[in-house]
Amino acid sequence: MTRRAWWLVVVNLLIPGSAQAAAGNRRLAKLGLGATLVMWVLAVLAVLVAVVWRPFFLTVVTNSLVLLIIQIALVAYAVLWIVLALDTLRLVRLIKTRPWARLAVPAAVVAVTLVVSGGAGYAAVLVGSARNALGSVFSSGGPAVAPTDGYYNILLLGVDSGAGRDSMRPDSISVASVNADTGQVTITGIPRDMKDVPFAPGPMQTLFPDGYKGKNCGTAHCAINEIFTEVNVLRKGTDIYPDATTYQYSPGIEAVKDAAEGVTGLTIPYYVFIDMDGFAALIDALGGIDITVTERLPKGWGPTYTNEPASKWAIGWIEPGAQHMDGDTAQWYARSRYTTSDWDRMLRQRQLQEAILAQFTPANVLSRFQDVANAGTHIIETDIPDSMIGYFLDLAIKAKGQPVQSLELTPAGANIDPDKPDFTVTRALVAEKLHPSSATPSPTG
Repeated sequence: MTRRAWWLVVVNLLIPGSAQAAAGNRRLAKLGLGATLVMWVLAVLAVLVAVVWRPFFLTVVTNSLVLLIIQIALVAYAVLWIVLALDTLRLVRLIKTRPWARLAVPAAVVAVTLVVSGGAGYAAVLVGSARNALGSVFSSGGPAVAPTDGYYNILLLGVDSGAGRDSMRPDSISVASVNADTGQVTITGIPRDMKDVPFAPGPMQTLFPDGYKGKNCGTAHCAINEIFTEVNVLRKGTDIYPDATTYQYSPGIEAVKDAAEGVTGLTIPYYVFIDMDGFAALIDALGGIDITVTERLPKGWGPTYTNEPASKWAIGWIEPGAQHMDGDTAQWYARSRYTTSDWDRMLRQRQLQEAILAQFTPANVLSRFQDVANAGTHIIETDIPDSMIGYFLDLAIKAKGQPVQSLELTPAGANIDPDKPDFTVTRALVAEKLHPSSATPSPTG
């Protein structure tokens, strides 16, 4: 009877429901064996599809309805396993086993049940977190678009809404161009104070046919990072972009997108809006990032009067050398500009972007999944539709092993004067970067 008890426990572990088929309730056995068979078949199919047709697999497993079904199935299987484990204990007839087995067998069953049912329950929690995060960040039902000239172009806006900030002017403006075949990422940085920017054909080009300047400009410097304020605060943005209410997008972001198209000559269908005040939480959720600092940088909001030395207003310092930064330190690293130039800050922000991407390893994300998902929902907004998630994830996997290329439209990076930029040159530079040796200027705007 002791051998029989261990045998039933082992076969129930290897093939849930088999213990009931051998010595118990046949209906329960059919349920257990049927559920086990279905789970095995689905797991094998998932692996095969993931290997043979990865984009389709990623599209399916990031679908909200599919994730809900998976979550329910995991919970149901966890409950079924508990039922089968308890019924197996009934079948072993502990009273007829050896005295030592009367404790060992139940202990083994409880331990295995905790591992299997607990694992399935925890997986259900992670799937629920993923479903909620995807639903919160990505738009539902938006149109999918084809790549333009072999690239998906995404406007990246970093906006700092932290203490001491009185507006939503983008601190960081760049365009990520993702090669639709290889996943290679090229980031084009646009100085936030670039002036006279042209707009792609549309309502803003009608308002500013000669670029963002002149009497129609209502902001202080008519710079690209003030366009958001121009449209959303100084004007009624829904009059400029009447579809904004219907399709629930921000007129200010759409205007900046049109300006970025004018500067780069690219077609930009999507944007990603990142609240820099909250991205410290994402870095902490990832366990920090590794950065090599090249010069001493002050933390703090800057001088209160002209030429006030940093030693007077700095609340701390970021020292040179290799550092593992937490979110707060990384945030100051991205913000600091009072002892360096805006171009230096753009380079540091690009460095941070690459460091964050480096931390998105499968093992790191899975081990910290809930924290990462919660942080992401609070700092990221995008109009990328949920139907494109799987495809972009596949491109991200391809991009993982490739270095990120960059083009900074600055005096140091490309000999571009942000006060008097030549946009024929900026478009030619972007085209050459994305299509080497075949670039032609694109007269957008």
